[in-house]
Amino acid sequence: MKPNLKTLCLLAVWVFLSEPGFAGDILQRQIHLSPWLKSQAPFASVSVKNAYFHQSSDFTQGLLVYRGEIYESTGLHGQSKLMRKDIGTGKTLQEIGLPREFFGEGIALFQDKIYVLTWRNETVIIYRASSLKEIGRLKYRGEGWGLTSDGRHLLKTNGTATISFHDPHSFKTVREITVKDGDMPIGQLNEIEFIQGEIWANIFTEDWMVRISPKNGKVLGWIDLSGLRSYLPRGAQVDVLNGIAWDEKTNRIFVTGKYWPKLFEIEIVK
Repeated sequence: MKPNLKTLCLLAVWVFLSEPGFAGDILQRQIHLSPWLKSQAPFASVSVKNAYFHQSSDFTQGLLVYRGEIYESTGLHGQSKLMRKDIGTGKTLQEIGLPREFFGEGIALFQDKIYVLTWRNETVIIYRASSLKEIGRLKYRGEGWGLTSDGRHLLKTNGTATISFHDPHSFKTVREITVKDGDMPIGQLNEIEFIQGEIWANIFTEDWMVRISPKNGKVLGWIDLSGLRSYLPRGAQVDVLNGIAWDEKTNRIFVTGKYWPKLFEIEIVK
């Protein structure tokens, strides 16, 4: 039987740990930090279907597809933006700056409106998708990281293992789930996307995405994106993986990262 990737990884870890030495001791102490090694959930890698230009000066926070175009939010005080881009060329078709006091975070589409989270301003800014004109603001408590919509609610992360569901008209919290792989909470949840009835989330500082049940927070699977870095130019000054977008009409999935010069269209390989 052909061994799967998880079997090969575990075998490699076992061989490494069996060797005496300082490195093995360090790995033995740190191995609990790799949740997928303990996970009973399936995990997969990805193949790259297409690689498109992405502006490497963009500190990507949120990503979505609307009417065949990419909408992207960026962060940093005084530099946060909301942009509409052509997928094929990466060209920015429209751009607006967030008010300078706001640090932009994740974005979500709901009823032709784009909701933009802010990091510590406890404010979500609402824009009309067709014009990127600001049409409202709503308040919430705590930090904002990632945002998506399941068609009824807006789903928000705050860097912990909690995903909160919000009324899109008032942004009041409707319910919350705690993301767990077995009994282990999975924190550092960042950018999220609702894909075919599941929540997919970036793990901050990791090249992993986690698939989550919106009903109870159960981890449904892990996706290894580390292979994407081999497609980036050598020496590129990139930051963490961040940004997931799903085009429901074409069933295409796009990912990128902060300061990444590429936007990748990927396919899941099980």
